[in-house]
Amino acid sequence: MTEKVATRDAYGRALLELGRRQDKIVVLDADLSKSTKTALFAEEFPLRFFNVGVSEADMIGTAAGLATSGYIPFASSFGVFAAGRAYDQVRNSIAYTRLNVKIAATHSGITVGEDGASHQTLEDIALMRVLPNMIVIVPADGGQTYQVVETAAAYEGPVYIRLGRPKVPGVVPHDTPFILGRAQVLREGTDLAIVAAGYMVAPALEGAAELQKEGINAAVINMHTIKPLDVELLVHMARKTGAVVTAEEHSIIGGLGGAVAECLSEEYPVPVVKVGVKDTFGESGSPEKLLHKYGLTAGHLVEAGRTALQKKGQM
Repeated sequence: MTEKVATRDAYGRALLELGRRQDKIVVLDADLSKSTKTALFAEEFPLRFFNVGVSEADMIGTAAGLATSGYIPFASSFGVFAAGRAYDQVRNSIAYTRLNVKIAATHSGITVGEDGASHQTLEDIALMRVLPNMIVIVPADGGQTYQVVETAAAYEGPVYIRLGRPKVPGVVPHDTPFILGRAQVLREGTDLAIVAAGYMVAPALEGAAELQKEGINAAVINMHTIKPLDVELLVHMARKTGAVVTAEEHSIIGGLGGAVAECLSEEYPVPVVKVGVKDTFGESGSPEKLLHKYGLTAGHLVEAGRTALQKKGQM
């Protein structure tokens, strides 16, 4: 693992570099540009930046209009607002019409920390992946975020990019290409497959290293694209290991865990143990304490791995 970088920081820098190369890139924000890091783009390209104020629904509608005029809009806000407050506009103005709008949602998950439950979106992956035509991506680190921004801009259609507030270590090798809908095997294994996304990829690698000390050989998959899911790799790893653990900074209902369970129940049933936030809201606190309380640490993944192996032995 390398130097820690917040995915929101990487997004801001990647957007700026992309804007220098493509004059059709425009950026919209809902009065949060310092936090979403779109302020970097605004400073250099003020005529291609639109701060709509505290009006996320208007931001999405405006982005849709810009897309119909041939621009490639990146609409940015906190995840709880981009996916929640503006859901009707995302559904009807972007997904239904399949317009070329990119939604970059920062401050996702429990690691928003002290801002509390009102700002900790734990349901946005579920909301976005159920929408027809919507691509859903959760980059694992800063380097991958650069690749995601480039890929999203080149893709013709709606894309939802889930980003975080805290700094995260680099976990994806720099020479690993990002391919939409193709997950990455970061660690090979034969006993168990840990399928992780976003913030939880690093703890997944740590958990796998701990399991190795117990003689358990766990693979780690970075499932960066939640939709479309890499069904081929997922089924391959289920056949190879016979047990799966999912890890996400999101509700265990409807997110990565739900997508994996849906897939394997039809394609190749094996035990699936989901690590994520149980059916509850978050609360205010430091990210470290919240991650521990809500069961999102390497230690919790080790426990989940043991449980999955027990279930595997019972089948």
